[in-house]
Order: sequence, then structure tokens, then C-alpha cells
Amino acid sequence: MTSELRTPNDHAHEESTIDDPVAFVGSVNARLLAGPQSASGSEAFRQHEARLGLLNLDDSSPHTLRALIGAAGLVGRGGGEFPLAKKLDAAINAGATPLVVVNASEGEPASKKDATLLQLRPHLVLDGAEVVAASVGSSDVTIYVHRDRPDLVGPISRAIRERHLEGTSAVTFRIIEGPNRYVSGEASAVVSLLERGVALPRRKSVPLAVAGVAGQPTIVSNTETYAHVALIARFGSKWFRETGSVDTPGSTLLTIVGSVPTPGEVLELLRPVTLGTILARVSEKSRRPQAVLLGGYAGVWLDGASASAALVDRHWLRQVGAPLGCGIVGVLGDGLCGLAETARLLGWMAEESSGQCGPCVSGLPAMAELVFELADGRACARDVVALRRLAIDVRGRGACGHPTGAANLLESALDVFAPEIAKHLRGRACEAHGVGLPLTHKPLGMS
Repeated sequence: MTSELRTPNDHAHEESTIDDPVAFVGSVNARLLAGPQSASGSEAFRQHEARLGLLNLDDSSPHTLRALIGAAGLVGRGGGEFPLAKKLDAAINAGATPLVVVNASEGEPASKKDATLLQLRPHLVLDGAEVVAASVGSSDVTIYVHRDRPDLVGPISRAIRERHLEGTSAVTFRIIEGPNRYVSGEASAVVSLLERGVALPRRKSVPLAVAGVAGQPTIVSNTETYAHVALIARFGSKWFRETGSVDTPGSTLLTIVGSVPTPGEVLELLRPVTLGTILARVSEKSRRPQAVLLGGYAGVWLDGASASAALVDRHWLRQVGAPLGCGIVGVLGDGLCGLAETARLLGWMAEESSGQCGPCVSGLPAMAELVFELADGRACARDVVALRRLAIDVRGRGACGHPTGAANLLESALDVFAPEIAKHLRGRACEAHGVGLPLTHKPLGMS
């Protein structure tokens, strides 16, 4: 760690616009996304260190590093939003050398934030993993990615080779590939793959940080979380807390998809602002969206007015029942049917389940089919009641949180799109089967 705190952009820019709450790749006010523009590709190790300075952990004890991360108040930038320092302390107190795992699977097709870091700033992620390993006395780091992702494995592999050639890394990195499925990226599924070779999620009464792979304490965090650690180790907890909010310090990455000029664009939010403010930055059209899907495919729909006024802050959003999760903001524009979109999302979630439990095997396909019939004008009021009942029946059941995510999505759709539901119940088939969110399969029952 450096004794003198510097901003990450000191090497590249003479001035900063920290008052601007939104940053893009290469922006002067960016933190995680600071550095070369996207067109430059993956940042080389020497360029990375010239920009940020050497990461020197020689004089930092594990306790000091854990205390630094704790003072920063960093919470995981995935769905759980669990404080990283508590996870590290639990692993240390477990009494065995912990395993450190970078979960780089990013299973939702719409999410691009972790991929952006791995493709453009791989050394930032590897630095953070090295800091976490040092904080718990580990010398090995596993990077977990989905199979058939050369766009991710390539940059990571090259970055690891660069560090090996430079002789600067104090840990051994290995890349493990798992099934390219949504639930295989769930933390317990990652542990299952490392332990038994099969990526199946499972409920555990003991946290993975206490007993994970073969009973060994296992720290599983996502790519963005580790990238933040790399900056905290260089510039300190006070600097980290200059962005974000009191309850959720630090910047956060968002992927904006759907009815926007550049779907899949990743931006960095430096302090809480309304979602309407963010959407105005990514689109010249200031028109309010019809609805917004917040938090990913297991997230919730917000109507246009509520979404535009929503404060994009992880703590605030969780308090109002709309967790930011993996940071997806899915914009549903005019001319698109929210029910049709929900049907195909539920169909995708049904296909992506691990098939272990009844709620996923039976409940999710039934949900998707009923919502499609509703969008197609072939449902009745009893079907809406049945959908409400299905959401209650699957919530909190099964081996993981997958059914609950589907229930959240469904219930929010039934509330937000109630006016459309009333029209469809009168037998008016949906003519707006166009969709705004990227999926990897053919929409359920749709052409």
C-alpha cells in the first residue's frame, strides 16, 4: 500500500470532474473504469501499474488489510450485498486457510459490468484478488468463469501470464470453467463445482466463508467487488468513501439495456442520483420509460414514474423493495409489452434452473405459460389469481433463491402492468411482442 493517497486518475489527467455523478470507460471522473478507452482493449500490466502505481503489500499484515477493507465499508456488488470484511473475518475465525474465489460467471445475459472489467481492466481484478488472499493468509486464487467465453478467458489468461513474467504476483492464479448456465454462477453452485465437479446450488446452514469447498472456508465474491479492493488497497478507505453514500460507500457499475441508444453500455455511478438522471445521460430522449426492470432477471419491475424518481443507491433501493442486485437497468420503451417481456424472462429462468426441486421444475414453467397466455389475450381473471398463488407457493422454496427471484419478477409485473392485464383479460391479444432485453433463447411460445 502507498503511504500517500492519490486519485487513480493522477497519472492520466490533470483535472477531475468528481462533481459529475456518472462516468464511462476512460472518463476523467471514473474510478473502476478509469484508464484507456474501450477501443484500446485490455490494459497491459505495465500500463496498469504506470497509471495506478505499484501494489505493495509487503508491509501490510493480514489484520491491517482486513481492517482497511472493513473501514471502507465495501459490500458485495452482486445480489447479496454482504459486507466483504465480515466475510473475511468469518473465514479467518474458521481456523483453516481460506480459499479465495473470483466469481466471474456473470450469468445474466444482460449484465456486462464484470465482463467489461475482465476484458479491459483484468489487472485491477487480479490485484484485488491478491489483496484479499493476503488478508486471509492464502496463496491461491481461483477464477471461475462460464465455459465458451474466450472473450473473458483470453484477457484473464494473458494478464496472469504478464504478472508471471514480471515476477510481481505473490499468489498462484488458476482459471476454472463451469457450465454456461444462470444458476451455476450462484455461490454455492461455484463451491459445488470446485468440490464435486457439478455446479448445483444448495442451501447451507453454515456460510461458505466458514465451510465451503470440502469444509474449508471459501470466500466467493464477484469481479467488481475484487476490483474495488484493488483501489482501496492503493488509495485508502477514506478515499473510497468519497463516492457512494454513507450506507453504501464506493462507486457502483450499472449495465443499461433495453430501449436505449446503446444497449449493454456500462457506466460507473459515483454518487446516488435518480434513475431519471442516469437515463437522461445515456439517451438524448428525455421521455419517461414505460417501465424499468431493476436488478436483473430476478429483479423487479418499476413503473416509469417510480423508476424515474428512484434513487440509485443500493441501501435505499433495498429498503424500498427493489434491490439493485447485479446492476442491470432494463428500460422498457413504448410499443413493447411488459407482459410478453415477463413471459420470456420467466421462460428463460425456467430453462436455466438446475432441475433439482419442484418449484423450478413445475412452478416456473407454469408461471411462464400463464403469463404468455395473459399477454396473448387467452387468459381469464382466474389465471391472474393462479399466478399470484404460484408466486406464493414457490417463494422461499427449493435449494437456492432461484424460485424466489422468479416470484419477485412475476409479482412486480402483475402490479406494474395491471392496466395492460385488464385490457388483455378483455380478450385483446398483445400486438407488441417486440422485446428490449437480450436473452439467449427463443422466447417462450413467441415468434
